[in-house]
Amino acid sequence: MSTGTVTLHRVLRAPANRIYKAFIDPDAMAKWLPPHGFTGKVHEMDARVGGRYKMSFTNFSTGSSHAFGGEYQEMVPGEKIVYTDAFDDPNLPGEMRTTVVLKPVMCGTDVSIEQRGIPAMIPTEMCYLGWQESLTLLAQLVEAEIPDGP
Repeated sequence: MSTGTVTLHRVLRAPANRIYKAFIDPDAMAKWLPPHGFTGKVHEMDARVGGRYKMSFTNFSTGSSHAFGGEYQEMVPGEKIVYTDAFDDPNLPGEMRTTVVLKPVMCGTDVSIEQRGIPAMIPTEMCYLGWQESLTLLAQLVEAEIPDGP
């Protein structure tokens, strides 16, 4: 069965370490990763090579949810994260592999993401749409400059 691949590229006005942290902090992931119309919950996260994570997205309108999780395969702080994803749903078989590369540039960080092995039942354009929404939320989280308060 054929699988899909999506590649995304953004430049964010934030340091690479802040963006990296958004990928390994459970509260941050629950805030930015769920696309519009979904809430997210991180059930477990052991952000280290060989560590695992599990999370779910819930459709805010219908209440239906789907869970997925995987393993961290490569982690270079502030530079690169490679992890696997698999859905709990047997109708969405296979394992996806996501690679996130962060490169400092003069105005922030160049972010490149590739997700391979997307189950054939999921149209790649839907993955692009979801990732675009998620990356908008990621930018809002990491680009904010909030001064320390009293």
